Amino acid sequence: MTAEIGTTSRALSRRSFLVTTGAVSIAVSFGSVLTDAFAAGKSAATFTPGAWVTIGTDGVITIMSPASEMGQGVMTTVPLLIAEDMDADWKKVRVVQSPNNAKVFGNSMFGGSMTTAGSRTVMAYYEKVRLVGAQTRKVLLANAASAWKVPVSELTTEPSLVVHKASGRKISYGDLAKKATVPDPLPEVTKADLKPAAQFRYIGKDVPRYEVASKVNGTAQYGIDTQQPNMLYGAVLRPPVQGETPEQIDDSAAKAIKGIVQIVKLPYGVGIIGETVEGTKKAKAALKVTWTNTAKARNYTSDAVYEEYRGQGADLSTESVTMIGVGDAAAAITGAVKILKADYRSDHVAHTCMEPMNATAVINGDAVEVWASNQSPTTVQMLSARAAGVPPEKVTVNTTLLGGGFGRRGEAEYAVDAVLLAKAVPGKPVKVIWSREDDVQYDTFRPLSAQHLEIGLDAANNIVGWRQRIVAESLFARSAPPVFKAIGGKDVVSAGGGELKYAVPAVAVEYIRADRGIAVGAWRGIAPGYVIFASETMIDEVATLKGVDPVAFRLDLLKAEPRAAKVVETAAKMADWGKKRTDGHALGIAYSDALNSHTAIVVEVSLNKQSGEIKVHHMWCAVDCGVAIQPKNIVAQIESSIGFGLGAALWEQINIEKGEVQESNFGEYRVMRMSDMPMIDTKVISTDSPVGGIGEASVAPVAPAIANAVATLTDGKRLRQLPMLPERVKAVLST
Repeated sequence: MTAEIGTTSRALSRRSFLVTTGAVSIAVSFGSVLTDAFAAGKSAATFTPGAWVTIGTDGVITIMSPASEMGQGVMTTVPLLIAEDMDADWKKVRVVQSPNNAKVFGNSMFGGSMTTAGSRTVMAYYEKVRLVGAQTRKVLLANAASAWKVPVSELTTEPSLVVHKASGRKISYGDLAKKATVPDPLPEVTKADLKPAAQFRYIGKDVPRYEVASKVNGTAQYGIDTQQPNMLYGAVLRPPVQGETPEQIDDSAAKAIKGIVQIVKLPYGVGIIGETVEGTKKAKAALKVTWTNTAKARNYTSDAVYEEYRGQGADLSTESVTMIGVGDAAAAITGAVKILKADYRSDHVAHTCMEPMNATAVINGDAVEVWASNQSPTTVQMLSARAAGVPPEKVTVNTTLLGGGFGRRGEAEYAVDAVLLAKAVPGKPVKVIWSREDDVQYDTFRPLSAQHLEIGLDAANNIVGWRQRIVAESLFARSAPPVFKAIGGKDVVSAGGGELKYAVPAVAVEYIRADRGIAVGAWRGIAPGYVIFASETMIDEVATLKGVDPVAFRLDLLKAEPRAAKVVETAAKMADWGKKRTDGHALGIAYSDALNSHTAIVVEVSLNKQSGEIKVHHMWCAVDCGVAIQPKNIVAQIESSIGFGLGAALWEQINIEKGEVQESNFGEYRVMRMSDMPMIDTKVISTDSPVGGIGEASVAPVAPAIANAVATLTDGKRLRQLPMLPERVKAVLST
């Protein structure tokens, strides 16, 4: 009997067996796994490839974690689901980062690749890994039944124990591991074998996050912590404008710096290899490079580009792709008694992960090994193979803990840096660490976008038609052209979030792709972060025209969406919505259905009308993400993404002038500080609905809730630009 492991196969001994659930092959083994979850710098070759669960004879159960842990708790949540249905004692569970084996550990929502993004990890793995646990439990039961010569139907389990109640016998999973054999035929497993909610031991309970202890005691290993024997360091000088390449390089001064090993011309810049980080930094500064002057991005200036985008959005004849279409919105708006029009802007924002981009690579012959904090080992593998000129199966990717991801580490150009430099010094590991300035200026920013909205109203100011046009660069068109073509140009990362759960008879949400030479990427909350800003502030504006309370108006439009209505109602109740605020404070509300979760936020703000500065004092959030697997961790993710939403709403902004990014570090790029964070109250509403995404769910409603509160304080003055900088606020107040 053999089990297929990627492109290779291996014989299964009586200590190891393969179980199959539909099209998913799941390997379970008995014995031990040598590596641990935080083994930065160790090779993935010591893993048991393809095995989700390994049961040791000492009773220790090792469970693979297939997703990238970047602070969202997924290294606990996914293994916990396996432990739930195999009835494992969580105190005896050890979690290990899985090897890069997409065939076994792939994320179904990303085409089977190993990618952690879009808050889709738990959604993708929830049923799959619970079936892993259920099948493992069945195999253990079958082995116990064989040993005791009793029917399987007479056996039950307790945490890490198989129990025969009739005779009072019990046997631990560890003792079973000493003599387990391959069941023939293998037990089948279906959804009916999954535990009912009433029997959950872990789901819905608060289990301490697995990786937190290592972060507290300092043993946690990130990509930047990677150490290899005889390791060199690398840095890359990139062009001031995206898309340019080096024409002439004067590296004489750089080579003269102590410890510099080699200067390498790259397709997109100049690489430096040296014995120390400090030396490579000095050499980088000493390089004199003449760059080409032909890149499309040289014509890119943020304010001018926005005006161009705004014109395209407002010109209804500009060709677009329909993201959402319900009824005939154009006809409904044309026939409306009144048409409400507005234009919205959102600027570029950067990811600014606390751990800057980095990777370590070594090439021995045609074998490539990479260590990196990454969100997609599949992407790292493919791009590293292309850079090294070897087949993907020759590339081993070791995924460490991530010091922040937020979509940024779904890219892999930092790994390409390391591979190309390692290629220049065969057999020598090279660690590339980006400076903070590199990290900010060469980020794949959230797109700058323009939106044009037209809302058709009847005589009673009821919405009869809704048209929302989004103009922005495309992530998919750059990073995955075949995918972009296959989905008909419907880039949800750049233009998603317009599903509009409200009862509107005719809706058209349209996307206009704008290609101006600036690489954009996925940023926490993705497109809903600005698409819902526009829609939720317009909903408030219509409520004002009707003379009705914004909460009551939403609830009326959400009668057919009980989960949505529940979070709106709950957040309003938490904030004591009907109570009038004093001292120049006001409340605002917004709702989001982004990432398959329902989230409502109420904010309490004040406004300094002289300076234009907005201050957020208190926030109340209600969220329904379906089955709440770990409630306290959900609260932590809600508060974390609220912090992101606040930064992007109030301050964060990347400005580009003639292709050159103007900000370079935290001195120019303002992010949230501890002192900026308001009081936050969060209520998690657990339902039996399918699992939704949570890591980004609360980003989208933050900005519209703030803008709606400001409108209350200013007799209806509407803020339509992100971020809501003081000078922009004052400009609106002066109109």
